[in-house]
Amino acid sequence: MLDFSIARRQMVERQIKGRGVSDPLVIKAMQRIPRHLFVEEALQSQAYSDFPLPIGEKQTISQPFMVAFMTQALALKGGERVLEIGTGSGYQAAVLDQIASRVYSVERFASLARRARRILDGIGQNNINIKVTDGTFGWEEEAPFDAIIVTAGAPSIPTRYLDQLVVGGRLVIPVGEFGSQILKRVTRTAAKEYHEENLLDCRFVPLVGKFGWEKE
Repeated sequence: MLDFSIARRQMVERQIKGRGVSDPLVIKAMQRIPRHLFVEEALQSQAYSDFPLPIGEKQTISQPFMVAFMTQALALKGGERVLEIGTGSGYQAAVLDQIASRVYSVERFASLARRARRILDGIGQNNINIKVTDGTFGWEEEAPFDAIIVTAGAPSIPTRYLDQLVVGGRLVIPVGEFGSQILKRVTRTAAKEYHEENLLDCRFVPLVGKFGWEKE
C-alpha cells in the first residue's frame, strides 16, 4: 500500500522545492495538506504525481507545482483575506487556508462545491467560505481582498477582479486562448493603477461565465 506521507514529502522535495518554489509558508502548507483526499479513490495512487487529474464536470485538480507556484506568486505573509475563483476539488483552497486568515472560494458546479466542502470539513479546514455562482463576478459582498487567485484560463482579465483588490493586493490569473495561457500577476498599486507581470506559460480549463468564455 502506498505511504501517502512519503509520497507527499517526495512531491515537495522534487516538484516544489526542486523547481524553485522557496516560500517557507507555501512549502509548509504543501507538506501538510493530504492531496490524495481531494481526488477519487481510484486515482489516489497518482495524487502526488507531477500532472493534473480529473475531478469530474470536465474540471481538474492542478499539478502540485502549479498550486505551489501560484500560491507563492500571491506573496502571502499570513492573515490575509483571499478570494479563489474555481473551488474545484478544494485542494488549492486548503493550501491557501494554511496561510491566509480567511478564504472565499467561488465554484460554478454545485456538485464540486458540495464535495469540496465535505472534504474540507473532514480535515478541519473551517476558514473557507464556498459560494456557487458565476465566478467571473468575483465575490463583491466580501470585497475587497488582499489577494485573488483564479484557477481557470480567461480570455482577458475581468475588471471585477481588479475592482475587488485592496491597494497593494495581488491577482494571479491565467490569460490567453483555449488550452494555452500565460500566468499573470497584477498588483493594484493605486486606486486606478495596476502593475502587470508575466510569470510563466500554463494550461488551464476555461474560465466560463459572463466575463469569461461563454462555454467550454
